[in-house]
Amino acid sequence: MKKNEGSITSVVIATGISSVVAQLITIREFLAQLHGNEFVIALILFNWLVLGGVGTLMARLALRGYWKASIKRLAWMSVLLSCLPSIQILAVRWFRDVFFIHGVSVGFYQTLFYIFLTIAPYTLIIGFVLPYSLFVIRNLNPACSGIRIYLADNLGDIAGGALFSFFLVYFVSPMTALLLSNLPLLVFAYLLFPASGRSRIGILSGCGLALLILFSGVFLETASLSPREGELAFYGESRYGRIEVLRDRDQFTLLRDGRPVFSSHNFSMAEEIIHYPLSQIENAGHILLISAESGMMEELEKYKPAIVDYVELDPQITEIQFRFNLLKPFPGLNIIHKDGRAYLKETDTSYDAVIINFTEPDTFQINRFFTDEFFSMVKRRIRPQGIFSFSMEGFENYLSESQRRKLSCVYNTASEYFSHVTLLPGQRVIFLCTDSPVMTDIPQRLYQKGIQTDYISSFYYGNLTEERIIKLNELMDPAVPVNTDGSPRLIRLMFSEWFEKFAASPVGFIAVFSMLGLIYLFRIKREEFVLFTTGCMTMGSEILVIFAFQIFFGYVYFQIGLIITVFLAGLFPGAWQGHRLRQKGKGVLLFTDCLLIIFMAAFIMSILFIGDHLPIAFFFIFGALVSFACGFQFPAALHLRKDDNPAATRAFSADLIGAACGILVSSVFLIPYFGLVWTAVILMAIKIMSLIAVAAGNE
Repeated sequence: MKKNEGSITSVVIATGISSVVAQLITIREFLAQLHGNEFVIALILFNWLVLGGVGTLMARLALRGYWKASIKRLAWMSVLLSCLPSIQILAVRWFRDVFFIHGVSVGFYQTLFYIFLTIAPYTLIIGFVLPYSLFVIRNLNPACSGIRIYLADNLGDIAGGALFSFFLVYFVSPMTALLLSNLPLLVFAYLLFPASGRSRIGILSGCGLALLILFSGVFLETASLSPREGELAFYGESRYGRIEVLRDRDQFTLLRDGRPVFSSHNFSMAEEIIHYPLSQIENAGHILLISAESGMMEELEKYKPAIVDYVELDPQITEIQFRFNLLKPFPGLNIIHKDGRAYLKETDTSYDAVIINFTEPDTFQINRFFTDEFFSMVKRRIRPQGIFSFSMEGFENYLSESQRRKLSCVYNTASEYFSHVTLLPGQRVIFLCTDSPVMTDIPQRLYQKGIQTDYISSFYYGNLTEERIIKLNELMDPAVPVNTDGSPRLIRLMFSEWFEKFAASPVGFIAVFSMLGLIYLFRIKREEFVLFTTGCMTMGSEILVIFAFQIFFGYVYFQIGLIITVFLAGLFPGAWQGHRLRQKGKGVLLFTDCLLIIFMAAFIMSILFIGDHLPIAFFFIFGALVSFACGFQFPAALHLRKDDNPAATRAFSADLIGAACGILVSSVFLIPYFGLVWTAVILMAIKIMSLIAVAAGNE
């Protein structure tokens, strides 16, 4: 009996390891396949938790005799779970161009349903297995507490997160990571089969097939990423994202997370980005360039600058660009591998020009270079006659209202720090920010400097007439609020434009979701409501940290595994300690609700008064404390519900569904529309409701 209980516990721990690694790799995969942002991360976690909660509720079928709990069935499900993550990742890659037209951007609802369909088989089974494992153990030992499975699952989750964050993300590819993280589960699943049947051909064949699928994923790694046009000249997974180089005849295109960012033949863009700002200044002695693409270094060299500080976060990006001749080194070029914002915050160097070369600010990582706080940093580092330049998505003849508000938001933000902000229309809208009047006759300025160009000298006057320039700048709306770190209004506008582009609206989704949520809340007990709000607080806080981390540090792709691991790490000691004090029931729930309210209040005060001066450790400590308090509540709530099988199923489900709600509401609605601080206030208010419900109830 004891041996079987230990074997089942080992399978639960191994399942936790497998599921967390699979979740983290799935997040990174969707970010690459869907050119994703933080909203995609939130949609993945939302679907993962909702489907897991549904799977947990489905486990009640085993209690009603539809599918009797048995060790053999658990073993077979575990074998299936060991190979499903590899199939899931291959499905995400291969079906992307089946579900959507190749090369097109994907809307909110398409993203939501694509994620739902591709992860549903795995997440439903994962949700089902956790309570089902408890039922199997209780067939052997009816006195076994539900917290035992909860602790085993948490231990596996923590181990999986640590394995991914400290080893797999650095040294192996995604499919190899899935192989290594699922081998323990496959081994323990095989050992779980009854000894008398272990030698049977069916069991060996099933385990062998699962092993074959895991190894096949490794061999299909590069082939599964091959493009439909051209050839894959390079593929690599860095700490900061996926890097691919596509070759089509003599043209090379570098993709980061599936998004084309640099091309070897985009010389017109290189001329615009470099010459529009540098034509305005007399001395281009010391230049700061944050991110670059093909042709820019050649154009910069024409000014004979003394020093060019080129800042790029990912060392592998610069190495690949030089390898494929996308960038050309020259005397005075100083390469700095650091986050551009962090560098500008720390440096004491003054610059004649600061040039930012980023795509549309549709993620918090890029948005942080278009905020009031960043423009303030730039202003301090620009010399009196210097210039600051960046760009946003261009337009031909018609400026839509959403795009006008977007440009106005950035224009108004920059105008807080620079006397003259001029927009030049074109392939991109170039912002020229300076304290001196901007001269828009760029070809004439370049002629006076003796600088030769191909695109500008031939096409500038035909594309950028004085009338177009004046009209664009007059369209800027001074009433549009500025963009800040804490209240990312530009992200809100980008989010609205995402729906507008596909003639859709989030209102219908939010209405259906709210109605289902209310129906669920009316059907649950008080203790389940506490766990629901706890799950909501935990995952809402996790999303807060992910978004805040992206805003202040800018590389959540690298740290996403560590953030999730930290939020898991506190659950185990919290649940273990809560199990010891579970007899105090109501008192434990009241105490931990108060703790969670205090932690969130501390987070709010820290963001308000310290902001981007907060160290990385603050967010990790906050995550660990929140998860500790949340883990503390589960045993007490389960004890108050008598810890029988139906109560365990409903408790697991309430926690997962609450977590899903916390993710969705925080990421899709609260943070874009109200900012970090008000999101934290609302999460704190939800926990106050839980506190009132517990205080008003009877033992």
